[in-house]
Amino acid sequence: MATKILVVEDEEAIRGFIKVNLKRNNFDVIEAGSGEEAINLLDDSIDVILLDVMLPGVNGFEVCRQAREAFPQLGIIILTAKGQEDNKIEGLEAGADDYIVKPFSPKELLARINSLLRRLSIQVEDIQEDENDLQSGIFRLVVDERRFTKNGEEIELTPIEFSLVKYFMENANKAIHRDEILNNVWGYNYVGDFKIVDVNIRRIRQKIEDDPSDPKFIEKVWGYGYRWWGGD
Repeated sequence: MATKILVVEDEEAIRGFIKVNLKRNNFDVIEAGSGEEAINLLDDSIDVILLDVMLPGVNGFEVCRQAREAFPQLGIIILTAKGQEDNKIEGLEAGADDYIVKPFSPKELLARINSLLRRLSIQVEDIQEDENDLQSGIFRLVVDERRFTKNGEEIELTPIEFSLVKYFMENANKAIHRDEILNNVWGYNYVGDFKIVDVNIRRIRQKIEDDPSDPKFIEKVWGYGYRWWGGD
């Protein structure tokens, strides 16, 4: 079955450009010209959303939040304008997996989509191959069921967050360089910057820390990376 991609873009010319290039590469494409339309089209048959953040009415950030809440396993790539650094961060914090900056080439677009699909596929394969539970203090990761709990209470994670927590728990109490995190969770071929690591860790902290502004479980190692304590 072909990968199904929802393209959310209010500019018809850009939407058409994306659609043509995706269809040439055998993707199944549906379109939305507004945030409201995108929300109405969301269902579990969609694999990836390409989501412009600057939409009239319901903006892309809100669409991203609603899509992530309703379908945690969905892949989301936001489209941002060149130089709008804040849009990248806000989109990632809203739940996006990656971003691409306009203007972009068909080659870059396809590379980003295929990179995301590989990461999501690798996560599924990892779960199938590793049936061991991971326990770290008050946290438990049930790998084959893709469940994560704190003190027995389940916490919903996105696929990227799940892989990140799994990597941390496998390397508990060790200082891990951001390079190592990026390479092992996003892959050695990932084209992006370190901010995607930091933003995903902030999202995880919002879910697991008693006080995200004073994190106890994922500690920043200044000038280096992060360390997972996990409540041990």
